Amino acid sequence: MLLDLFALGRGHGQRRFEQTVRAYSAELYRYAYWLCRDRFVAEDLVQEVFARAWRAWGSLKNDGSLKAWLMTILRNEHARLYERRQVELADVELDELEIADRDGPQSLHELAQLLEQLPESLREPLVLQVLGGYSCAEIAALLETTEGAVMTRLTRARQSLRGVLADITERGGKRA
Repeated sequence: MLLDLFALGRGHGQRRFEQTVRAYSAELYRYAYWLCRDRFVAEDLVQEVFARAWRAWGSLKNDGSLKAWLMTILRNEHARLYERRQVELADVELDELEIADRDGPQSLHELAQLLEQLPESLREPLVLQVLGGYSCAEIAALLETTEGAVMTRLTRARQSLRGVLADITERGGKRA
């Protein structure tokens, strides 16, 4: 479906673009889904990334930075999406919330909740490394920071998660 959008016969760059779509669409979708937690929004984000990439395709000079370029477009599109959206708040009493008593995280959902407890400055590099398979240098380029800062954030994120998991284990699996 994505490739049909771009089959407009725009010259020799079309084949290279189609290869790029095939190579990176799954990775972009995975990252988009992590960002928004909605399958349909993630699909729309990936489509918008490739639409924007196609419009700027002629200006791309270095194929080596293609993956980082696409991820940057994705992050920007995700940010634009939430700039326009207004958050709806719901009033919920604390005693209405159910908290499960278990021995540590039992599912991917619970692990995702633990990740959500991390500040975004720590969570984003960790997810890019674990889900995206990016190196510290690639993450630094995506986040526009230094490799040293990325390594520090990754270390702090892991230490923080270990601390939360140790607390859960000490309390016998009961979350605070």
